[in-house]
Amino acid sequence: MVDNNQTTKTISLEDYGIKASKINYQLTSQELHEETLAKGQGKETNTGALAINTGEFTGRSPKDRFIVKDEVTADRVWWGKINIPFEADKFDALYDRVVAYLNGSEVYVRDCYACADINYKLNIRVINEHPWSNMFALNMFLRPNAEELEDFDPDWIVVNAPGFMAIPERDGTRQHNFAILNFSKKIALIGGTSYTGEIKKGIFSALNFILPVFQNTLPMHCSANVGDDGETAIFFGLSGTGKTTLSADPDRKLIGDDEHGWTAENSVFNFEGGCYAKAIDLSEENEPDIYRAIKPGAILENVIMDENGQVDFSDVSITQNTRVSYPIYHIDHIQVPSIGHNPKNIFFLTADAFGVLPPISKLTPGQAAYHFISGYTAKIAGTEEGIEEPLPSFSACFGAPFMPLHPTKYAEMLSSKMLKTGVNVWLVNTGWTGGPYGVGSRMKLKYTRAMITAALKDQLKEVAYEQHPIFGLSVPQSCPNIPSEVLNPRGTWADKTAYDIKAKELATSFEENFKQFADYANEDILSGAPIG
Repeated sequence: MVDNNQTTKTISLEDYGIKASKINYQLTSQELHEETLAKGQGKETNTGALAINTGEFTGRSPKDRFIVKDEVTADRVWWGKINIPFEADKFDALYDRVVAYLNGSEVYVRDCYACADINYKLNIRVINEHPWSNMFALNMFLRPNAEELEDFDPDWIVVNAPGFMAIPERDGTRQHNFAILNFSKKIALIGGTSYTGEIKKGIFSALNFILPVFQNTLPMHCSANVGDDGETAIFFGLSGTGKTTLSADPDRKLIGDDEHGWTAENSVFNFEGGCYAKAIDLSEENEPDIYRAIKPGAILENVIMDENGQVDFSDVSITQNTRVSYPIYHIDHIQVPSIGHNPKNIFFLTADAFGVLPPISKLTPGQAAYHFISGYTAKIAGTEEGIEEPLPSFSACFGAPFMPLHPTKYAEMLSSKMLKTGVNVWLVNTGWTGGPYGVGSRMKLKYTRAMITAALKDQLKEVAYEQHPIFGLSVPQSCPNIPSEVLNPRGTWADKTAYDIKAKELATSFEENFKQFADYANEDILSGAPIG
């Protein structure tokens, strides 16, 4: 497939205050690739992909993400460490300075949109300082055709100026970089950082506010696929839990790997037109779809390669957060358009390094909401500086940094949809069994796949279940192609007393984390807490 959004149309940016010396509008992927190489801002790999370095920032900067507090957001946004308020007049002044910085320079402009379901379509105009940032927008957002571009009217604009450095005492930022959402003016303003993920996450954070508040649609940080029977499966999970791996099923079509909406009409649509996958330790054997997607049109970030353009995916000398972005059509077995219907199974993926949680368990609506708000996984040694033993990690709704509303709002929508549709929700532990990290072993991928397949095929419907004595979860006592002893986490431990102690410690961590949400949670959600 080639770029389908070429046009002879020209545009002006003067309505945004930008008087650029040259506007590169709607360039193709190949043109942006060549511009990047010509400017010395990237290199070409031996597969024809573009490799770039994002400089100072190799990941998002959550402490430098702001939302303008005004009449639209003041009483709706969950303000705090995640959603940091920014003054409207400070935004206006900073925007003017960013525009002045861009004036007289060459910029790259892309008209695109988010949301594959046209009933929820959000038109976006992205204005970039760098060509490869514009290529990232081409990969990650949905691509209008030439006819759609002729009368394109943006709902939101993204102004992305990595070279502009804020002065905190003047501009009201924390440091020189910033990513600010203004819901009244419908602007995402990004400066001082070249990390491309800020572009994608800015718009998707906006949708996480717009869709539930104004369109009765649940936004989800998840992957999704659909089977031949037309039934959709949804996979929530934090980094390292297997969200991308497990949703890439050769027997099912991929809807998307990161951001989706679940409508009142019971359909699921992808926000995106591409994928932004981690590239650390990438291999064709373990991640064939992602590995083969690295070809012309793909952008690798912060990787190390030799003089022949061969990438060493194990080299993390720049960052562990190496990434690759590519248009979704680089993947085989995709759903076109990226919309699924009749969600029947939801999987909450967790990599429990304590070896406590069952490899699969079925959740009640209250438990689903509780675990959704909790968003649990575990950090293991080496994942972050200073971590020497496993630590519980919680991220509300499996995506707290991107959720402007209080987590209970999203959880209540999820519970309502569960009750209305009868969808099954499963908690799947892709982490440790037989003991904690350092004692036990990681759950075999083939076992996890077999359990998910059994759930998708309704093979766990009639089996006997047992309630976990501490977490209250319903644990199947048998599953096709799985040894029965694997299903009972306590039974896999040599020291049963040690298991009980560790399970109660983890339950206490859940309870302590949930205290921040308890005053906002209804009785149904509170009923999902551990019982032991």
